[in-house]
Amino acid sequence: MNLRDQPELYRVGRGEQGVLLVQPYKDEILPHWRFATPDKARESSEAIYAMFLDYLAADDFVGADMARKFLQMGFTRSRRYANHRGGKKYDGPVPDDKKGQSGAHGRAELPRQPEDPVKAESARIFKAKWDEAEANEGYAAMKKAWKERLG
Repeated sequence: MNLRDQPELYRVGRGEQGVLLVQPYKDEILPHWRFATPDKARESSEAIYAMFLDYLAADDFVGADMARKFLQMGFTRSRRYANHRGGKKYDGPVPDDKKGQSGAHGRAELPRQPEDPVKAESARIFKAKWDEAEANEGYAAMKKAWKERLG
């Protein structure tokens, strides 16, 4: 489903919810999303933040919110890899009926490993851009109006 053509179907949701489902934004933003090293995280977060500003300038709230979610996801994934080598946070596979949903789903969290300073720096870089997006007054006004109008 193309939410640029049908933006009224978009719901803000919580956190990163739906980030990989919303087209065409996923295909536009995902190629820029990288966090393996601080240099890649810096380049990625700056590119995605520029897209965020472009979406705002085009009065495209859905695009701006998706870019904000990718910045948030850059932070959370970097932190996961900083805490868990290989990015595996929970013990065991995701239950079949829970695939595509986030959460532990009854699985134990694996112990944290010594922090990976490279991934921790990538997380700090994304967090700064995510905070910058959240603090943008134009975005905040658009988000408030969107929620009042469409939930």
